[in-house]
Amino acid sequence: MKNTIFLLSITALSFSYGCKDAKKETKEMNSEVEATIMDVESEKESKSITITLEPKSESDVKGEVTFTQDGETVAMMATLSGLSEGEHAIHIHETADCSSADGKSAGGHWNPTFQPHGKWGTEEGYHKGDIGNFAADVDGNATVEFSTDEWCIDCDDETKNILEKGVIVHQGTDDYTSQPSGDAGARVSCAGIIQ
Repeated sequence: MKNTIFLLSITALSFSYGCKDAKKETKEMNSEVEATIMDVESEKESKSITITLEPKSESDVKGEVTFTQDGETVAMMATLSGLSEGEHAIHIHETADCSSADGKSAGGHWNPTFQPHGKWGTEEGYHKGDIGNFAADVDGNATVEFSTDEWCIDCDDETKNILEKGVIVHQGTDDYTSQPSGDAGARVSCAGIIQ
């Protein structure tokens, strides 16, 4: 009888430890599955588009613009060459059409919320395409970086979606006051944001 009780006790202890190990393994597997799901969701939220700027208005200005969406934020990075030294403006325009020699086929500034033209973030209003001014170095090169949660790549909100829009680089600077475009001068480079 004592042997039977002893064997039953050992069996119960083994079973108990086996259950604890199984629960621990299940928790670890659940954690791994949750981490994998989070990675997949993160990959879904991260999107990137790179477009090539082509010279317009008989300029030599060219470059590349990359838009990357990570979560709710879109970052823009433009690398440009062929500019004159000094300040220039860059904007998102209404259409991805860069077919005209002067870049005017891209339309006006992208302004889906029908605000007055102004410097990004001002209370008086600004266009969603009013990125602003940047400086080119003595060799005519420039890098422009900008990020916002007021843009998205291929979302359902037409007041934020930058697909099918154009990027224009201007010869002059945006004065942030002239309506409707900031009096930034000739359009010296153009690219269309197409999916």
